Order: sequence, then C-alpha cells, then structure tokens
Amino acid sequence: MELFLHVAEDALLDTLKMLPFLFGTYLLMEYLEHRASRQMERLLAGSHRLGPVVGAALGLVPQCGFSVVAANLYSGGLITMGTLIAVFIATSDEAIPVLLSQPGSWGLIGRLLAVKLVLGVLAGFLVDLLFRRAPAQASGEEHGHAGHEHCEEGILRPALGHTVQIFFFVLLANLLLGGAVELLGQERLGVLLLGNSIFQPVVAALVGLIPNCAASVLLTSLYLEGTLSFGALVAGLSTGAGVGLMVLLRTNHKPKENLTVVGLLAAIGAVAGMAVQLVAG
Repeated sequence: MELFLHVAEDALLDTLKMLPFLFGTYLLMEYLEHRASRQMERLLAGSHRLGPVVGAALGLVPQCGFSVVAANLYSGGLITMGTLIAVFIATSDEAIPVLLSQPGSWGLIGRLLAVKLVLGVLAGFLVDLLFRRAPAQASGEEHGHAGHEHCEEGILRPALGHTVQIFFFVLLANLLLGGAVELLGQERLGVLLLGNSIFQPVVAALVGLIPNCAASVLLTSLYLEGTLSFGALVAGLSTGAGVGLMVLLRTNHKPKENLTVVGLLAAIGAVAGMAVQLVAG
C-alpha cells in the first residue's frame, strides 16, 4: 500500500506540473485552428502533385485533426495514397503538446518534426510512384474538416476539455510507468521493451498503430523516462495517426487499400526508426 501511495504521489505531482503548459498549448492550438483550418483543408485537397509535401507539412500540426481530414479526402478520391501516407507519418497526435508541457524537452520537438517532415515527404512520393491513383477534381463539397466541429463553442471550452483528457492520459501513463519501474526496476523494464536493441522501433511502430491518442502519450512518456530510444519514438509516432486510421477504415470501403496503408505505415515507421537509431545511437 505504501509503495502504491508513493508511486501515485510522484505521478500526480509530475503530471500537475505539466498542467499550465498543457492548457496554454491547447488554447493556442484551438485559436489557430479556428483561424485557418478550412483554408488548410482546401490547400490539401488542391495540392495535386505536391500532395506529399503539403500533406507532410499539415500533418505536423499537433493532434490528429489533419489525419482525419486526409482519411476523408482519400476516401472521397481527392488525394493520392502518397499524400495520405505523408499526413499520417507526419502526424504526432498528442506527443507535441506533451513535449511542450516539459520545458526541458523543447529542443527535441524541432528535431522530431524535421525527421517526420522529411520522412513523410519521401515516403509519400515513393508510395505515389508505386501506387498510382489519380485524385479526382476537388469540388465545393466538404469532406470533413480538421477534426473539431465546435466552432460555435469558442476556444476556451475545447481547450479545457483537451487539457483534462490528456492530463488523465498522462497521469495514467505516469502511474503505469512508475509502478513498473518500482516493481521491475528500470533495467528489467528496458529489457522487456527491447531497450538498446535495434528491434525496439518495431515494437514502438506496432504500438503506434493503436488508433487512439493514448498511444502517442504512452510512447512520449516512455521516451521522457529514458526507456524508449529516439529511433523508437520516431517509429511509434510515424505509425500513430490517431483516430485518422480508424476514420479511414470506416469511410474507405476498399479493404485491400486499407490493409496496404496499414502495412506501409508499419513498414515505413519500423525501418525509419531503426535507421534513426543506427544514426543517432
């Protein structure tokens, strides 16, 4: 009981420290989304041959809003598979807000986003070379927008809602990690997660495929605790498109294409993560 209380106290204190930064981040994101989300959606739908470049750039926007947009646009035949892959790979879901809430980790964000941008662009163009499907001409019809239909609510309530949701996800992740470290020890936990192994990115890539923001929170927390390598973080966040993957499976009624997208994401994420791990050490 005493061990549980100690773990719970540490987890709660660590998570509470993040709260002001987390709320400030989501407040800024809601403001930017209300100002420009529709324009960015139209830019993605009309990007044509430069789709992977535009898609990867828009995918860097925190949360999974643009992965949802890309899934809807792809299902409607308005973007190529390469553009969809570029958006999915560049998406980091909730990882960026979590990292922004840790001032000591801000330098990591630029490095992570740069790697994911380059990877998304290269993978997108390669996929378009291998799987050619010309997008349809964009029409005036809306195919879903950047994931949040709450314009009438203003920015305060959605920002507060996101903050509370991610606060509890991070708290749960900290509780699980703290308990695992206390029970198993840091070294044994690292062994279980293939620490110092070239294959750790493969495990992270599979975790990233879980279509929920909890996956990106867990992966980021593991990295911040020193249990996950940077290469594994890249792998997991490259396959983690948030609920975008679930939207694709629900809206695109072509199972073979959907399986191809999932397989490509897993393969690209795992290989890229192992490559980054070899280079970064």
